[in-house]
Amino acid sequence: MAVIIVNAITLGLETFQNVPQQVLHAVDLACLIVFVVELTLKLYAHGLRFFRSSWNVFDLLVVVVALVPGSGAFAVLRALRVLRVLRLISAVPRLRQVVGALMAAVPGMLSIGALLGLLFYVSGVMATMLFADTDPERFGTLWASLFSLFQVMTLDSWSALVLPIMAEHAWAWAFFVPFVLISAFAVLNLFIAVIVDSMQHLKPPAEEHEDGTALAPSPAPARSHAEGLPDDPFEEGVLVPAEELGQLRAELAALRGEVSTLTQALRIGASSGAATASTVTSAAPLSGADGRVPTGGDDDTSTHVR
Repeated sequence: MAVIIVNAITLGLETFQNVPQQVLHAVDLACLIVFVVELTLKLYAHGLRFFRSSWNVFDLLVVVVALVPGSGAFAVLRALRVLRVLRLISAVPRLRQVVGALMAAVPGMLSIGALLGLLFYVSGVMATMLFADTDPERFGTLWASLFSLFQVMTLDSWSALVLPIMAEHAWAWAFFVPFVLISAFAVLNLFIAVIVDSMQHLKPPAEEHEDGTALAPSPAPARSHAEGLPDDPFEEGVLVPAEELGQLRAELAALRGEVSTLTQALRIGASSGAATASTVTSAAPLSGADGRVPTGGDDDTSTHVR
């Protein structure tokens, strides 16, 4: 990490004229050598497992770009040396966590971008049809209307663009005001909402090997309710990810099924036991009811009673 920071400072100092450029180039070359040696050792140690981690691939691409000669047709690639500063993201777990959350929000942002594009297309066609004769420079064609509407959305001197049109068409506010409210305040805020929702589901960065394989998490010590474990995490403000919540619900449903099966088994056992007991108690008085009375003998005291 220290080499990355030194290299970032060196690349920034190269933009100044009164700084010795030879010294800066030497420091930059030394940093590049350190990066190349580091990646070479990683490739030798991990082999093909090196490419399992996307961050390792990212570091490799950044360093390879820096190795391209910065002269001739590749002179523009010299400016790409500053991309080596981005290696700081892969070196800090928290930064990798934030970047991962932003990448997770990309699908939702693409959907909102499609909605914004649809809004721009409809509004651009309408603006071209309504204001092409009034302001042909800004609304004469569809592309000019789209660029002008983008300026209106960013609120960059949008009043200077709209007021001349309102001088010709007093009702023009009915077109521009709803467009500003929908595009600048509603749709763009949806981007922020998607990113915030993704950031709320951030998990602590897991430790991993250099080849990208995650380390086994250490077991957390069990906490009792007396130590502050909340009975209801939602009341305590603890956020539960949707995936874990779904797993908990599935486990709860399985436990309910097992409890229902055990309850039915207990009921069947209780009913069979009650039936057996009733059979035994009803069989005892049948000996007197069927007429078989003991005759008695000399030893029977009932024959001597008159």
